[in-house]
Amino acid sequence: MKTSAKPKTTFAALLGGAAMLLAANGASAQTLTVVSFGGSYQEGQSKALFQPAAKALGITVREETYTSIADLRLKVRANAVTWDVVASGSGSAARAGAEGILEKLDYKIIDTKDFLPNFAGDYCVGGDVFSTVLAWNTKTYGNNGPQSWADFWDVKKFPGKRSYRKGVAGALEPALMADGVPADKVYEVLSAPGGIDRAIKKIKELKPHIAVWWTSGAQHAQLMKDGEVDMITGWNGRFDVIAKDGAQVAYTFNQGLLDYDCFAIPKGAPNRDLAMKFLAEISKPQYQAEFTKYITYGPTNKKAYELGTIDAAYARRLPSHPDNAARQLTINLDWYIKNEAAAAQAYENMLTE
Repeated sequence: MKTSAKPKTTFAALLGGAAMLLAANGASAQTLTVVSFGGSYQEGQSKALFQPAAKALGITVREETYTSIADLRLKVRANAVTWDVVASGSGSAARAGAEGILEKLDYKIIDTKDFLPNFAGDYCVGGDVFSTVLAWNTKTYGNNGPQSWADFWDVKKFPGKRSYRKGVAGALEPALMADGVPADKVYEVLSAPGGIDRAIKKIKELKPHIAVWWTSGAQHAQLMKDGEVDMITGWNGRFDVIAKDGAQVAYTFNQGLLDYDCFAIPKGAPNRDLAMKFLAEISKPQYQAEFTKYITYGPTNKKAYELGTIDAAYARRLPSHPDNAARQLTINLDWYIKNEAAAAQAYENMLTE
């Protein structure tokens, strides 16, 4: 009996010692689970945001990957949430928040006073800014490509194959601007009776000239890299990547759609309070400035441009640079929450006619 009791005593002593160490170190014993989309995007987040913030807060950050907010929805419904922070697209997070599967953020803790307007919501704080832009094949048009959505629709001045997004997100706004609606009136028109139909009708005009309806960033980038179309809508960062590989592509921020990726806290997160502090930390301008080194997406915190750590010439290539942001329309998430279902159905009907 004595022989078997000795290891138990030793083990208990070890546990006691560990407990004392944990108590002494406090926050250093805490672990936060952060989830993003993997690949080079998350690698950049890890190096610029997650691990430096963990060090600053004296905690451990464990990273996982997921496909979309739908993965979180399953966990919340099963009451099996193990994640503390999730990266998301702004629209997905807005809908998830309205659905009740995200925690409301505390902006007494998270400082967003220097953020671009409308880039922090009740359930999602902006992490980086990207743009849906008009891009063209420089082999076809040289440097004198289309500069507005009216040009995109002008098949006489700019003959050639087009490609347009198959999903409704970011598809209706360009159509209305091409139809003469000022950028600052687009959502007002879309919200009025007949507004969605007006946009759909305008896209229908262009339908015979659309060679490919793209469904992903990888696809729209490849279309331009292969020279399969002459002009296209898409995400600026994707075009910058293929341009580095020699693709003959250029784009304009004029009348682009400013959108953002963001961070949210799942409903029932194990470490909600710590997650809130973590979001406050990575929302600081120095973190966002550092992230721009990994992809040509801009910071949501305007102060990031004032630190002097982003090369001035490079900064002018980022979507949220003041000169570029001023030329664009910010996506209205409230409109999408209220109207996306009806708009998506109308859009699908147009595609299948």
